[in-house]
Amino acid sequence: MLDQEGKQLGIMAPRDGIKLAEEAGLDLVEISPNANPPVCRIMDYGKYKYQMSKRAHEAKKKQTVIHLKEVKLRSGTDEHDFQFKMRHIERFLADGDKAKITIVFRGREMAHIDLGREMLKRVADIIKDKGVVEQHPRMEGKSLTMVIAPAGK
Repeated sequence: MLDQEGKQLGIMAPRDGIKLAEEAGLDLVEISPNANPPVCRIMDYGKYKYQMSKRAHEAKKKQTVIHLKEVKLRSGTDEHDFQFKMRHIERFLADGDKAKITIVFRGREMAHIDLGREMLKRVADIIKDKGVVEQHPRMEGKSLTMVIAPAGK
C-alpha cells in the first residue's frame, strides 16, 4: 500500500486501505494486481485517468502512420504513362508511404505474364535508390503485384 506521496504504508487489509483513502477524500487504486501481495495506492482516480489519457495522446502524436498506396499498370502501358506512374511512386516513397504496383491482365494478356514481370523488374531498377522491394512480384488472381517500401525505413 502506498499513500498519495508514494510512501509505503505496509501490507494491510483492503477495507483498511479503503478507510484511509476515504479519510483523505481520495480513491484506493490497484496499481499492480499481479504482484504478491497486490500493490494499491491512494490517489485521485479521475486525475490519474486524465494523466494517462494525456500521456497516450502525446505518444499517439509522435508515431508515424505508413500508408500503402497502389499504382495500377497494364502489360501494354506506353512509355509516357509508365514514366507518369513512376513519378507517382517516387512521390509516395518520398512521403514515407509504401507503394503497391499492380499489373492487371485481361483476357489473352494472361498468356504474356512475362511482360508484366519485366515491367516490375524495370520499376525495381528505377526505384532501387529510393525504395526497397518489400514483396517480390507474385500473381494474385489476374494481377501481378509487388510492394516497395521507402529506403532507410
